[in-house]
Amino acid sequence: MLDQLESSLNYHQQALGLRQARHEVLSANIANADTPNYKARDIDFASELKKAVDAGQQGQSGNSGGLTLSRTSEHHLMGQGPATNTATDTDLLYRIPSQPSLDGNTVEMDRERAQFADNAVRYQAALTIMNSRIQGLKTAMQPE
Repeated sequence: MLDQLESSLNYHQQALGLRQARHEVLSANIANADTPNYKARDIDFASELKKAVDAGQQGQSGNSGGLTLSRTSEHHLMGQGPATNTATDTDLLYRIPSQPSLDGNTVEMDRERAQFADNAVRYQAALTIMNSRIQGLKTAMQPE
């Protein structure tokens, strides 16, 4: 029962995690707009979401019944347990500026503000969708 609930919310959970990670990257770009030689970064949201959802589905098809943890350090404990967020494993890409500045900074504030606002709206929409999905599941579980 719980694995079916988890699988029904997996896509939205991964999308929210990636939106949050992208928000942090875009915030860092805006914060470093005046830093010499700072290179603007971004996340390819569509490909990262596909990777995260595919990894979640592969983890659910195994015996563990949930997402599997990935070890990023040899100091981490061995074991299989539910992963909370795969957004930290995203590949950051460098942005190609249309007008690079003389000091080597590639942050274009108009583009960053537009991407930041777009990501914020999409994050809010994802929250709304997930909330309505949870409310629908709660309603379906209520006895008549």
